[in-house]
Amino acid sequence: MEPARPKQDRIGARVPHNVYETLCRAAELSGATVNQFLIQAALKEAQVVIEREEVIRLSTRDWNWLLDLMENPPKPNARLKAAIKRHRKAVAATAP
Repeated sequence: MEPARPKQDRIGARVPHNVYETLCRAAELSGATVNQFLIQAALKEAQVVIEREEVIRLSTRDWNWLLDLMENPPKPNARLKAAIKRHRKAVAATAP
């Protein structure tokens, strides 16, 4: 009995001929098939986009400021107290 193969999905795209030729040339120069080249390039770009959208980068100064705020939070001001009060009322109103 053969081991189970992971599920694979198919991706297809139509491109102008000059784009196809460029992709073929790049794939050949990198020693890959066009399909391998496309998957590798798309995956690399996808990882860049995901990291850009999901990772927050802070300078050392900002990191230290944030750490200090978490360790020594300021006392709630009047606006925060009012917001907490409104939130508690809203939650109480929706409770069964």
